[in-house]
Amino acid sequence: MSKTSYRIIQWATGTVGKTSLRHFIENPTFELAGVLVFNPDKVGQDAGALVGLPPTGVLATDDVEQILALDADCVHFAPMLQDIEMVSRLLRSGENVVSTIGPFFTTDYSRADVEKLEAACQEGGTSFHGCGIHPGFIGDIVPITLTRLMDRIDRIHVYEIADKLTTPSVYIEFMGFGLAPDELRARPNCMAQAMVTFGESMAMVLAGLGKKVEDLTETHEIAVARNDIAYPGGVIRAGTVAGQHWEWTMWTDGRPLLVYHLYYFLGDDMEPQWNLGESRHRIVFEGNPGMEMTLKATPDADGRHPFLGITWTALLGATAVPQVCDAKPGDVTHFDLGVVQPRGLVRS
Repeated sequence: MSKTSYRIIQWATGTVGKTSLRHFIENPTFELAGVLVFNPDKVGQDAGALVGLPPTGVLATDDVEQILALDADCVHFAPMLQDIEMVSRLLRSGENVVSTIGPFFTTDYSRADVEKLEAACQEGGTSFHGCGIHPGFIGDIVPITLTRLMDRIDRIHVYEIADKLTTPSVYIEFMGFGLAPDELRARPNCMAQAMVTFGESMAMVLAGLGKKVEDLTETHEIAVARNDIAYPGGVIRAGTVAGQHWEWTMWTDGRPLLVYHLYYFLGDDMEPQWNLGESRHRIVFEGNPGMEMTLKATPDADGRHPFLGITWTALLGATAVPQVCDAKPGDVTHFDLGVVQPRGLVRS
């Protein structure tokens, strides 16, 4: 039986967490039960103050035990890095979890984590759902849904194109922008496991098409700044990394069927000059009939289309909370959720 209200805990209040926290405060479907923060300056602040809203009476804490002791229906789990042990603990404690950082689907790489989460769900009588804009939505459930318009599929390309000069992000430093190209290639960075993480979404597409994964390959192209590029977080010096194109290809039946393109860059003053245009997501279907879909934000007052990857990541998790809470115990994928029916979006 569906509930009319869900008590929610927001775990972490970074760029993703702040968006979802605002949604939970303003949406009458949810009752905010607690907020976990990692920044000491946020401890003791009212949750409303963290996102520029009136007081809620819920104070932020960095005390994990205090959060675990709360009576809540769901934890919206949105830290920068995954913590399977902590998620398992939350699930065993009787709280459902929606995670913006996966796991998204069972593959050889994620199997051990998914099995651990599944066991925790069964022990706690809870459900777990991993989702995000990409991976976790634009690269899996969206193309799977659109394939119903196809007679034959030869290849699918999924593009995430993000100009970080117009929409600054922590990923600028996180991904190694501003380093010398050789330095970026030589040292471990946050993208080291990206192929297998995005591979979970890719495997979901293949599973939806009744195919098996044969191989997953990766290429990485770097563009360098032609001149110094100033951005809100600093300066990308001439000759250093100003653009990255990650490409992952999933193979089946001896041929590439699904290709993901991730373009992150700071403006066009770089070499090679990709001239990618506005930030957006794009899906191209090769086959019969050929078609494509573009998803992007409406323009701001200055006419620019901002990149909404962070916002969409937060809202995809937040809007799934009711159905995850109402689901049977266990790992809940997009296939299990079916058509998500968000609550409380139409309000005065």
